[in-house]
Amino acid sequence: MTPADLTRTVVHAVRCAVEDGELPARAAVPERVVVERTRPGGVGEYATPVAFQVAKAAGRPPGEVARVLAGRLGAEAGIARVEVTGAGFLNFVLEERSSVDVVRDALRLVGDFPGRSPGPGPVRLASAGELRARVVGRAVGLILLTQGIRDAGPPPKVAPVARRDGDVVARFGGDAAVWAMLCVPAHETPSFSGSLLVQDESSEFFRVRYAHACAVGLVRNARLLGFGPELVPVPPGDGAPLVRALADHPLVLEAAAHHRAPERLVRHLVELADALLDFQYRVLPKGDEKPSAAHRARLALAEAAGTVLAGGLALLGIHAPDCL
Repeated sequence: MTPADLTRTVVHAVRCAVEDGELPARAAVPERVVVERTRPGGVGEYATPVAFQVAKAAGRPPGEVARVLAGRLGAEAGIARVEVTGAGFLNFVLEERSSVDVVRDALRLVGDFPGRSPGPGPVRLASAGELRARVVGRAVGLILLTQGIRDAGPPPKVAPVARRDGDVVARFGGDAAVWAMLCVPAHETPSFSGSLLVQDESSEFFRVRYAHACAVGLVRNARLLGFGPELVPVPPGDGAPLVRALADHPLVLEAAAHHRAPERLVRHLVELADALLDFQYRVLPKGDEKPSAAHRARLALAEAAGTVLAGGLALLGIHAPDCL
């Protein structure tokens, strides 16, 4: 089970609990639920507050609703463990997935991104004419399209760019200006500083685009060494942070769409880039070492991460260069 599958599985559990009388018929079955990575110090890998969402209409305490759902979800294939914590939070540990499945799912998702394959046409945006409103509105619309939602509805409330920063595109370039506008919540005023132009790993904007360029470079250099990526499992534990970040990408997109929050995608791209930059040194053979199946598997993982970075940047309206 993927983290994104988990959201649909939770909705299905609520629906079945209502249909089977475990929860009152008046309980509202949500169309979507929020499932996110457990915060540091939490229980399990993923958590959802869905019980609170259902409890009010059901007229039951959230903890009681959570225990009903936990009983059902604990029997689902792909879920290793379910726990109820606090007043009614559901916490999950999923069964371990192969790196091959994670890479395949990530590439399939990116292949469906707007602009990377024939899509259903432009999303309808009701954004204002101000620069940041257009930038945020476009990103929200494209992120919603990844979830099959064509109508963005009312635009997010956007704090405008300060008047003194009105020429940010001319000063920093379009990509850097867009990054600064999207890396904070829409209601917060973005900050523009010289750090946007820094070309080293102290800059998150640089790291994300640099990580994509590194992935392209790894594939190019591997070809010079006579091998290419192969979709086979990486050695156990190898590149675990990168596999985890790739596995979370669909879930991040769902949450970004649900909250109309492009900054969630920005934060995830930084996490993914950092994991790839740490992993890159293990991909190519060193010295007289011959290319092995492990090298080909690692290359496939790095290439997939680069592809996801490029796709995520495209959703934000930012170019992903092949070299920096």
